[in-house]
Amino acid sequence: MKRIIQLVAVALFAIQTIPANAQLQLPQASPKASVMQQVGLTDMTIEYSSPAVHGRKIWGELVPYNELWRAGANAATKITFSKDVIIEGALVNKGSYSIFLIPTTQDWTVIINKDATASTGSYKQENDVIRFTVKPTQNAHVERLQYFFSNFTDDNAQVNLAWENICVSFKVMCYTSKQASENIDRALSSTWSQYNNAARYYYDQKNYDKALEYVNLSINLSNQWFNNWVKAQILNAYGKTKDAYTFALKAKELGDKNPDGFFFKSQVEKAIADWKTTPAKKK
Repeated sequence: MKRIIQLVAVALFAIQTIPANAQLQLPQASPKASVMQQVGLTDMTIEYSSPAVHGRKIWGELVPYNELWRAGANAATKITFSKDVIIEGALVNKGSYSIFLIPTTQDWTVIINKDATASTGSYKQENDVIRFTVKPTQNAHVERLQYFFSNFTDDNAQVNLAWENICVSFKVMCYTSKQASENIDRALSSTWSQYNNAARYYYDQKNYDKALEYVNLSINLSNQWFNNWVKAQILNAYGKTKDAYTFALKAKELGDKNPDGFFFKSQVEKAIADWKTTPAKKK
């Protein structure tokens, strides 16, 4: 009996010493989630909560038709852009926004609202940045609500919400080319390599006029094997094989003087052999 009393006393003491503010941690019914995608020079991030189907009918029942929905659970679904973007032809300035949806049996309304913490109760239509409609598509079963990016390039990406058997998507476009050009203009100084890097960028973008402009500036500052090789490639893209051949020879001549730094020697030598005998086709 004495032993039992001692055990009870210890148990009571343990209970009394548990901090009053201790919290029981359990899995959330709708856990937090986030997804980020870099599109060109723009970071796009979506923060949301992810409820599960759990055998329920979602569309038209758990999420009623023709009513405002926060496009997630628990709190606002937030989308953030690190730079200005375009959605459905409208400018959306960099920053954070809330996403709302109005599901229907036909087209759905997508709402981007400037109050990033808005709920269905605090939502105000005057804070809408843009409203537009999209057509939902049938989807393979998705147990937990999920946002993801797809079909992204340097200039745009598709934002998708999938849950149960429905997927809703819209496109976000970026000012990547404009931003890249502005970055180049800001970064360029009196060093030949920066002008040469700008020329290579425009060459990759097939903007050969701009590429030629910058490579000429680079060569005028410092005659290097690398900028001569870049100019050879640009001229070849124009279909000016004879001129391209001349600059490739110059690139090899300069590169051979510093073999350790002649990184593209094999490509230069192959181009010289090809361009000497066969005219290049314009890209």
